[in-house]
Amino acid sequence: MNNGSTEFDPEEQFLRYARNGDLPGIQRLLLSKIREETQININCKGKSKSNLGWTPLHLACYFGHKHVVEELLKAGADVNLPNNIGDTPLHKAAFTGRKEVVMLLLHYDACATVINGTAQIPKDVTQNAEIRSMLEAAERTEERKLEEHLLEAAREGDLSTLTQLLSRKKPPDINCADLLGNTPLHCAAYRGQKQCALKLLKSGASPNIKNKNGENGMTRHVKKYEGLLGKSSRFFGWRSYWVVLQDGVLSWYSKQSDAAAGVRRQGCKPLTHAHCLVSSKVSSISAWLDALEEHSAYSTHYCSQEQGSEEEEDEEAMSLGELTDSLQVTTKKKKRKTLITVSSLCVMALSFPSEFPSTLVHKMQEICDLSSETASSLSVCLSHFSKQEGVRSLKLEQEVEKNKILSEALQTLATEHHELEQSVVKGSSPRSALSEDEFHDAVSDSESELSLSGFETVASHSFEEDNEEEEGSVMLSSRCSPTSMLHEDHHGDKDETQPNGISKHRTSLPAPMFSRNDFSIWSILRNCIGMELSKITMPVIFNEPLSFLQRLTEYMEHTYLIHQANASSDSIDRMKCVAAFAVSAVASQWERTGKPFNPLLGETYELVREDLGFRLISEQVSHHPPVSAFHAEGLKQDFVFHGSIYPKLKFWGKSVEAEPKGIITLELPKFNESYTWTNPTCCVHNIIVGQLWIEQYGNMEIYNHRTGERCCLNFKPCGLFGKELHKVEGYILDKSKKKLCSLYGKWTECLYVIDPAAFEANKKNDKKGAEEKKGSKSSGSEDQEEVPSPAADTVQMIPGSQLLWRIAPRPPNSAQMYSFTSFAMQLNELHKDMEGVIPQTDCRLRPDIRAMENGDIDLASEEKKRLEEKQRAARKNRSKSDEDWKTRWFNQGQNPHTNSQDWLFTGGYWDRTYTQLPDIY
Repeated sequence: MNNGSTEFDPEEQFLRYARNGDLPGIQRLLLSKIREETQININCKGKSKSNLGWTPLHLACYFGHKHVVEELLKAGADVNLPNNIGDTPLHKAAFTGRKEVVMLLLHYDACATVINGTAQIPKDVTQNAEIRSMLEAAERTEERKLEEHLLEAAREGDLSTLTQLLSRKKPPDINCADLLGNTPLHCAAYRGQKQCALKLLKSGASPNIKNKNGENGMTRHVKKYEGLLGKSSRFFGWRSYWVVLQDGVLSWYSKQSDAAAGVRRQGCKPLTHAHCLVSSKVSSISAWLDALEEHSAYSTHYCSQEQGSEEEEDEEAMSLGELTDSLQVTTKKKKRKTLITVSSLCVMALSFPSEFPSTLVHKMQEICDLSSETASSLSVCLSHFSKQEGVRSLKLEQEVEKNKILSEALQTLATEHHELEQSVVKGSSPRSALSEDEFHDAVSDSESELSLSGFETVASHSFEEDNEEEEGSVMLSSRCSPTSMLHEDHHGDKDETQPNGISKHRTSLPAPMFSRNDFSIWSILRNCIGMELSKITMPVIFNEPLSFLQRLTEYMEHTYLIHQANASSDSIDRMKCVAAFAVSAVASQWERTGKPFNPLLGETYELVREDLGFRLISEQVSHHPPVSAFHAEGLKQDFVFHGSIYPKLKFWGKSVEAEPKGIITLELPKFNESYTWTNPTCCVHNIIVGQLWIEQYGNMEIYNHRTGERCCLNFKPCGLFGKELHKVEGYILDKSKKKLCSLYGKWTECLYVIDPAAFEANKKNDKKGAEEKKGSKSSGSEDQEEVPSPAADTVQMIPGSQLLWRIAPRPPNSAQMYSFTSFAMQLNELHKDMEGVIPQTDCRLRPDIRAMENGDIDLASEEKKRLEEKQRAARKNRSKSDEDWKTRWFNQGQNPHTNSQDWLFTGGYWDRTYTQLPDIY
């Protein structure tokens, strides 16, 4: 530091450099501040007569030093901080006519509506017409931003934001309108936001204002729109289609009669977050554009509910600017009160020296000095935070832009990959799903082109399997078949009883599912890149009306296999049945693309099935990470089945993979045997484009801890042509690793057992036949391998095989009931005799799941959001009180068979003495 500046302290020197436009000096001091060589508040205020109350930014703006202003703003200077008379830096730049500085301040979000001490805003103090125009434009931009916030708050039902906006000193226009003429009242009424609509009416919103469609806020609703349009594609040129716009989805058909019947749809496009980039004065085109805007809002509404993360939110968190303002206000109050207190004490000490000793005055002075030092330290900390906030904001902007580019590239790549697969499998030329597909009004004489890019063609692949039985197969006895254990009566009442006295169960849900085929999961996940998938909250439309605890209970659908194992005297036969049971546990996931509801911490589920001979209790024992524990036992004490599952999710671009970490244990007390295994990995494909489908892959090893025998199963991945789709193969080995049996089949269909030699011979013959077929096939042959047809039985039985297990046929209404099995439809059934018996934490009493089962999507979404907020509040209260969460029915301990950590049932649940249960609903 030069000798000429030693007489100034760093902040005074900082102010001097800003006044004189000394950029190198400013940079040198900022660098020393970063190195912590000098303590400087970048928003410090002058104390001398010439700069009293002015910050460095005020001085640089007043004297027009643009480069200094830019350096200060980059370093985090407060652009809206007033001086001692209420002027902001924008006031000073406008007053002295610094046009470039004004533009720079506005670029850094300077507020053009701040009122100074003389009741003037920046445009009132300038004499420059160009600057006045710029400031007026900035005012209009700020007003429009507030109006957009008001419209958005009304749409989303954000009552707190709505109230805050209407309570401002200069609130936005309560009757402002969007491009379609919809006011906030229109938006609130359209989305069913009753509280927001009531608040708007109380605040003076007019219910008589009409939008461009002539509708007021009381009659606003989305309408179906259809007509004839021309569509252009890369390969087929122009073709006319009958296009239907309904419920936020654009669908096109070859003929109007097909649209009326709802059959042979040629394609569709959800309009989630869609925007019309063109405009026209032609009436027919304008009608289509207006309809597209309305349905885009509808689709976006259902695909944007609760999107984001389930991370704990701190509602009391303050922004850096708010903290700075709060500290400044508090510091001023402290100085004023300190001065008053010390002065009063001095007066009292002089007036009554015997009652007020000097030591008391000195002690008070020490406290005041300590308070001043604390306030100064806090100011320094806030200054550091401000610097880091600027760096963080810049990096965040860069990362957001990178994510945007990468997500778009990923979507394009996935689409091209999907087209390539389709062209190879079907032998047809690929059709771009993201090409510049265009629709033109076929009956309009206008030559203007209206393009809507990004139309996705939904592939119509299905991976259903037929349940037709193989001839010559050796079946299990009818008393153990799944169809006899799961008696179905699609016309019976759920309260009726069977001849054996066991209650019948329902055969359908109260309401069919809300179709999710027209909504894209990618529209949600693309906004969650970088977030932990297990904490992403998906819109309720992608859920199914079951909790994950109930989904775990579906392991027990084929309990008859455990009873079959108990009836077998040979350990190998028991291993066969246990292997079939382990494979059958994942069979219900076939075509189940809906996401179960995440269990709340402390949530439980019980199921007693006298017809299947078991009872089960499960509990959500941990929230982060999410861990679900379950314990099932035979009603005759003939088996115990327990475990804990922690689903670890991974995002692989076109697919989402769920690895169910956790050990599954089956105990057979009659033989003193215990079996342990882990489930295979589940993967959901085509989340970006195409039909969603599920596959299971990975290795499963079932180990008998008494005999040392093991069953090694391989769930095969699909492969390029689907040849290995859903296949399961493996062996049963003795403790010396000798192959005793071979198992093969499909986890979606059946499982067979055969002698290993016959199985190996069949595999060699298949391989030899495939090579011969490949050698004789011509390039244009129609024998090209395809994804197996859903109408064909794809498991070829090897002669001499024994059938271990076959999946029970799904009910006829399964497709309309979330692809549920009969067993799954009964899981959330609530009988009258259950009331007062099951605990208050049972899944059946959860309001969001019940609302979705009843077909009320909006109520389900509201309840889901309410429950999650209640859970966050409870977690926050526990953190404040240092209270740890205690599980009710499970404790973490050592698995007695694997010696690994597991969640074990503590007992006492079936005594029905429920005390100290949490209030989670």
